[in-house]
Amino acid sequence: MLPFETITYTKDKRLAFIHLNRPHVRNAFNTMMRDELYQVLEAIRDDSEIRVAILNAEGVDFCAGADLTEFGTAPSIVIARSVRWERDLWSLFLNLGKPLIASIHGHCLGSGIEMAMLCDIRIASSDAIFGMPETKLGLIPAAGGTQTIPRNLNLSSSLMMLLTGRAISAREALSQRLVSTVVSKDRLVDTTLQAASEFVHLDPSAVSALKDAIRHGLDQTLNQGLDMETRLASRLMSAKGI
Repeated sequence: MLPFETITYTKDKRLAFIHLNRPHVRNAFNTMMRDELYQVLEAIRDDSEIRVAILNAEGVDFCAGADLTEFGTAPSIVIARSVRWERDLWSLFLNLGKPLIASIHGHCLGSGIEMAMLCDIRIASSDAIFGMPETKLGLIPAAGGTQTIPRNLNLSSSLMMLLTGRAISAREALSQRLVSTVVSKDRLVDTTLQAASEFVHLDPSAVSALKDAIRHGLDQTLNQGLDMETRLASRLMSAKGI
């Protein structure tokens, strides 16, 4: 794997590790991080040996949001649209086909939450702080926050978080279903690895089909979702000669 500037990527047999690695700027998300994450997620997607991936971060914070120093230096709308079409990182997160676990500590703001929400499981340390500050800048989320957060939190909690930009604690995030587990900081790594270990021996085709059924079924009627489940289950059984 080629060296990266904003992330590090390691692999241990069936387990992949993606580390956000801009600790000097609290792992702020910039265009280079977007491009490097895209390369790594493609590699994970195409590596038949990998069963599960963990997204975590170096330093004291998971991700402090978008890198504001890039504001005003963005390319033209035409170029930006072309790049997004060619490198749709958010769809790659969402449709990876393999379990992706976000292991969160410190501040997880803006783009940090949006990346985490596109993961399948979110485990946070008790020191984690979550917030969506975009409205305070006269903006709205641009990496899926308005869509993924209401799909996990109730409508009132989603509006409170997105409209006010108020930060919440890890315990509040757990009660509002923003994360699935909260542990002490010294247990975060072990808890994440234990969660990952539950996936490494599963049939990858079944895992991918299950993720498809759940993700895409949420945007369909119940009858459509049931039909899709039947097709996916039949395809799996046929492939296994059942």
